[in-house]
Amino acid sequence: MTTEKTKSDQLRSIFKTIIFAIALVFMIRAFLFSPYIVEGASMNPTLHNGERLFVNKLSYSLHDIRRGDIVIIKDEAKNKHYVKRVIGLPGEKIEMKKDQLYIDDKKVSEPYLKTNRQIANNMDMELTGDFEPVQIPKNEVFVMGDNRLYSMDSRNGLGLIDEKRIVGKSEFVFYPIKKIRKTT
Repeated sequence: MTTEKTKSDQLRSIFKTIIFAIALVFMIRAFLFSPYIVEGASMNPTLHNGERLFVNKLSYSLHDIRRGDIVIIKDEAKNKHYVKRVIGLPGEKIEMKKDQLYIDDKKVSEPYLKTNRQIANNMDMELTGDFEPVQIPKNEVFVMGDNRLYSMDSRNGLGLIDEKRIVGKSEFVFYPIKKIRKTT
């Protein structure tokens, strides 16, 4: 009888451990980190179609959204997520003139566009195209893909993004394993 009770206790203990582990995974995924898949070419060459990202959902509870962050945006109406880079922050005036970003009338460097800018220049094209000044309201951000020629973003379809729609900040690519890297 003692042996049966011991086996029963062991099975109960294993079952509790498994339930605890599953609950822990769901909590981590819901509140801390979550995987997302890059779909499309709008973030090339920074991110590629099919790559899998770990997204920090807690990041913006600890600090404000920063220019240059790669974020996941939730579109509940389409039941879809977008991966984009934050370009303009609340309260800023943003515009493009002659393929150059200006924020509050100051020229801003975008080093993550180096490869795409070279390709556009070789094709005698503008990478981004000009757009009139946009004043970004409180609690909203302006986002663009790094592959500006092939990106639906704040300029042409997504509009300004309410900060509440941002799921979190992309931290690193974890798949394919050969290409594990930070996404900043």
